Amino acid sequence: MRLLLLLLAFFQVPGVLSGPDPAQMESAPDLGYRAVPTALTLPEGVKMGAPSSVALLKNGNLLVFNRGSQPLMEVDLQGKYVRGWGEGLYTRAHGMRVDPEGNIWTTDVNGHMVTKMDTSGKVLMTIGTKGQPGKWEGATKLLQEPADIAFGPGGDVFVVEGHGRGEGRVLRFDKTGNLVATWGGNGSAPGQFNQPHSILVNNGQVFVADRENRRVQIFDLNGKYIKEWAFKGLPCGLYLGADGTMYLASGFAGQILKLDANGKAVGMFGQPGKALGEFGEAHYMTLTPAGEIYVADTINAALHKYVKN
Repeated sequence: MRLLLLLLAFFQVPGVLSGPDPAQMESAPDLGYRAVPTALTLPEGVKMGAPSSVALLKNGNLLVFNRGSQPLMEVDLQGKYVRGWGEGLYTRAHGMRVDPEGNIWTTDVNGHMVTKMDTSGKVLMTIGTKGQPGKWEGATKLLQEPADIAFGPGGDVFVVEGHGRGEGRVLRFDKTGNLVATWGGNGSAPGQFNQPHSILVNNGQVFVADRENRRVQIFDLNGKYIKEWAFKGLPCGLYLGADGTMYLASGFAGQILKLDANGKAVGMFGQPGKALGEFGEAHYMTLTPAGEIYVADTINAALHKYVKN
């Protein structure tokens, strides 16, 4: 028994909380959500791995990016399995977004590659080379630990990279994959990053969740620093609602935060733990037209579902 306890302690992910920690949690009014079982209905022999990201497809179904044998798994909003694919494509699933045309973009954080595919799963474009980490400059066209993707004007694509070992940077590509601009570097000064984890583009500004610096930094489209928002926890996943409202999944702090235009938390729910709806890590989220919130939790290996009270 003592050996088992030692092994469990050794393999515990640093930073994971067993319960609420006010020092890492924002204070805000309750958003008025409650957790309900996700109730996935999967075929016999099919298992979902730890969900890393979740997004809403153009057809209204959910797409779950997970660390299982079928990394891309489509389910309807009742939890019924529709299809799965991506076997052998990824080393470690991380971020996923659906662009305005309905194409699916994913990041392989340990495979060092971004992939664009259509709704059928056909690969349309890749950025980086699978299994080859490096710095994109000059003739060298490599990524290191890409974490998330965002979409800008004219079909431009923004990528954040540097999830622990690589240099923290933002890379802006045009719609054909040619580099337009890049900025960043490791550190805590304005414009530098310590594990940039998520990215959004909204109203001509680029929002970057600078996780280990516990802030969201805001830039213009070419990387000029504008300002930053500080948080107690580790900002993990940024999400922009259809009405322009921004949300933040706060990682190990276990909160979903609704933000105002100044980055202040004006609503929240969630806490760390292992009970229904409690988080090991609130990683990335999505919101359905009916107002249901789904959150990918990499530590508890759960796809959480929340409905309005």
